[in-house]
Amino acid sequence: MIVEATNYFARQGQAEAVLEQRRKATEIRLELGLEPGRTLLKLEGSGPDVRWECSFVSKEAYEADRAARAASPAFEAARKQMHTLLDRFERHVSVQDEG
Repeated sequence: MIVEATNYFARQGQAEAVLEQRRKATEIRLELGLEPGRTLLKLEGSGPDVRWECSFVSKEAYEADRAARAASPAFEAARKQMHTLLDRFERHVSVQDEG
């Protein structure tokens, strides 16, 4: 299993806008027939204001998801808009330990 996690660190005063933009991106994912993933909000600590995660059954499924996003003008526009709201963005892709 592959897990993609994206961390959004909002600019000062932009946390709510980041959340709304993440929700828009999730709507676009659904329109594209992709899994919505899940959006998490910072409760405490110094982590990201918003975190999005999605699991994929295989590397091929993950690559197909990425290709669908890249081919979508709406998703690319949402991604560009998101980056105007951020101080920092991180993407982490992990594989589940089967041991």
